[in-house]
Amino acid sequence: MTTAAPPLGPDRRAAAPVVPGAGTRRGVALPEVALRAGFWQRLQDVNANATLDHCLHWMERLGWLTNFDRVAHGTTGGERPGWQFSDSEVYKLIEALAWEHGRTGDPGADRLVRALTARVAAAQDEDGYLNTCYGHAGQAPRYRDLESGHELYCTGHLLQAAVARLRTHGPDLLVEVAHRAADEVCRTFGAEGLDAVCGHPQIELGLAELGRALGEPRYTDQARLFVERRGHGRLRPLPLLAPSYFQDDVPVRSAEYWRGHAVRALYLTAAAVDVAVDTGDHELLDAVERQWDRSVERRTYITGGMGSRHQDEGFGEDWELPPDRAYCETCAGVASVMVSWRLYLATGDVKYADLMERTFYNVVATSPREDGRAFFYANPLQQRVAGTDVPADAENPRAEGGVRAPWFDVSCCPTNVARTLASWTAYLASVDGTEVTLLQYASGVLSLDLADGSRVVLDVETSYPHAGTVAVRVVEGPDVPVDLRLRVPAWASGAMVRRGGVASAVEPGWTTLDGVRAGERVDLVLPVGPRLTWPDPRIDAVRGCVAVEQGPVVLCVQDTDVPEWLDLDLLVLEPAAPLVGDGDGALVTVRPVRTPERGRTYRSARPDLEPGEAVRVRFGPYHAWAKEPTTMRVFVPVAPARDTD
Repeated sequence: MTTAAPPLGPDRRAAAPVVPGAGTRRGVALPEVALRAGFWQRLQDVNANATLDHCLHWMERLGWLTNFDRVAHGTTGGERPGWQFSDSEVYKLIEALAWEHGRTGDPGADRLVRALTARVAAAQDEDGYLNTCYGHAGQAPRYRDLESGHELYCTGHLLQAAVARLRTHGPDLLVEVAHRAADEVCRTFGAEGLDAVCGHPQIELGLAELGRALGEPRYTDQARLFVERRGHGRLRPLPLLAPSYFQDDVPVRSAEYWRGHAVRALYLTAAAVDVAVDTGDHELLDAVERQWDRSVERRTYITGGMGSRHQDEGFGEDWELPPDRAYCETCAGVASVMVSWRLYLATGDVKYADLMERTFYNVVATSPREDGRAFFYANPLQQRVAGTDVPADAENPRAEGGVRAPWFDVSCCPTNVARTLASWTAYLASVDGTEVTLLQYASGVLSLDLADGSRVVLDVETSYPHAGTVAVRVVEGPDVPVDLRLRVPAWASGAMVRRGGVASAVEPGWTTLDGVRAGERVDLVLPVGPRLTWPDPRIDAVRGCVAVEQGPVVLCVQDTDVPEWLDLDLLVLEPAAPLVGDGDGALVTVRPVRTPERGRTYRSARPDLEPGEAVRVRFGPYHAWAKEPTTMRVFVPVAPARDTD
C-alpha cells in the first residue's frame, strides 16, 4: 500500500536532508516519494513502528531526557546519567521523528517532536547555550574540555534536528531554539572569539545546513571557519590518541586520505563538501574528491564499511582490512552515505551512488534486528567465535559484533540508523532541470517537481534486490519531453534496457533515455545472480580468498547453515563450480580440508592441503546474519588447484 505524504508549503522540494546552496542538481524530497511493499519499505515501517519508540523508551528510562528537566528546574549537580554527549542522541531522535512526520504525516511523530522540543527548550540558557553536562550548578564550566566534552558536537545535532523540522513542518519552537544556539556558537567561536574546534566534528554540518535552511550566511561562514581551523594542532593531545584521531594533524584541503576516528573524519568531510559547494571553493571540493578516491579504493571493506581498528574506531593504513577485526561502526556507514550523497549532488558522478547502494544494503540494513529493537554497533566480516547472548533489558558496552544489542552505553548507532531510515527515500532519485535520475531501486510512485514548475510522475515496480528487473512507467509528464537517466551499478556487466519493445545492452554507469513521455514504459534488467568477487592482492588478510555477492548484496556463510561436521575455519571454496542463486542467497560448492596435527601450528615443511569431498552450502545475505549466535565469514579461501592428470 502506498503511504500518502503530508501537504507542505509552496516548495515541497526542500523537505530533504541535504539542499545544496549552489548548483542545479537536487535530491528528491520526502513528499515526492511513496514507497510500496519491498526491502526498504519494510525497513522504514519497522523503524517507524518500533525503533523510534524503542529509542525514546531507553532515553527516558536511563535519564537522558531527565537531564534537560534538571537544567530547566535548576537541580543539576551530583551524578548525571549518561555520557557527556547523551544530549546528541535526543537530538538525533527528534530529527528522525521530524523526517518520519515529513514522510508520512504521522500525527504521533509530530506530537513527540513537540513534546521533546518543549523539554529541550526549557533547558536553554538565556544567551542560547544549550547543554545538560556543562555550564550549570555543580557542573564543569562551558567549553573547558573541547577535546572530550562534545558540547559543539551536541549542538551540531540540535541544528540538524531543527533543519529536519523546518523543512518538513516549518518554523516552530525547535527552529527558534536552534537559531539561538547557533548564534551563541558564532559569538563564542567567530573570527574575534575563541580560536578553537570541537574534538568531534559535527557542528560544521549543523551550521552549514541550518545556514542553507534559514538563508543565514553567518552560519555558513562559521562552518567554513571551523573547517579551516582543523588540522593545525589546536586540540590538546590525549593519552593513546594521536592528533589524527581528531583530524587535527593535517588541514582538510591538504589531506590525501581519511585517517583517525572514522566517524569524525567522515562528518568533517561531509561538512567540507557543504562549505565547498556553498562558497564555490573548487580547491576544497577537489581535495575531498581526492580523499574519497584513495580511501574507498584502499581503506574500505567490500560491504562499504569503514574503520578497521578497534582502538580508536578508526581507519587503518592502506590495504589494512582484516575481516575478523573489522570495526566498521554503523555510524561510519551512515556518515559515508552523507559524504557520498553530497559529492554526488556536487558532481553527478555515478561512483558515489554506487558506494551508497553498497553501504545501504550491507551496513545500514545490517545493523537493526528484524524487529527494530536491537542493533549492531560494529560490523565484522568474520566471526570466529559465536557471539554470546547480550542482556535483553540492559545497557551493553559497545559491542564488537556477533549479537545485536538492544541498547549501548554509547548509543549513537540506533539513532543514526533511525534518522537515516526515516529519510531514506530522499536518496532514491535526483532532479536536474528536466532530467530525472533513478539512483536506487525500490517500488513506489515518484511525483517529481521539475525546475520549470512542471511535474513528472513515475511508477516503479521491482523486486530488487531479489530480482533484477526494474520497470519504470511514466504516468504523467509535462509537454516538454523529460530525459530519464538510470544507474547501472558497477557490478552489473550484461545489463539491458528495454524501451518500445527494443532491448539494448548497457554498460555500468549511466544510461540515458532521451525524451520519455507519459504512457511510456522502460525496463532496466540487471544481472543479480550470484558472482565471485576477488579482493586486491595487497589486502594481506584476504589474499587467496574470495567473496560471494548477489546484486548489491554481500553474502556470507554461517555455521548455522552448514552441516555440524563442517568447520568454517577449514572451508575452501571451489571457484570453478557453478553458483546457484535463489534471489536471497546462493548454494556454493566448498570442501573441508584436513585439520593440522595437534601441537604443530607451525612446521618447517609446507603442509599439503587435502580437500575432502565437495559439498554445497548456503551463503545468505550478510545483512541478515546472526539471527542467532553463530560464527560467520564473508571471505573464504580458494581451494588449491588439483592435478587433473
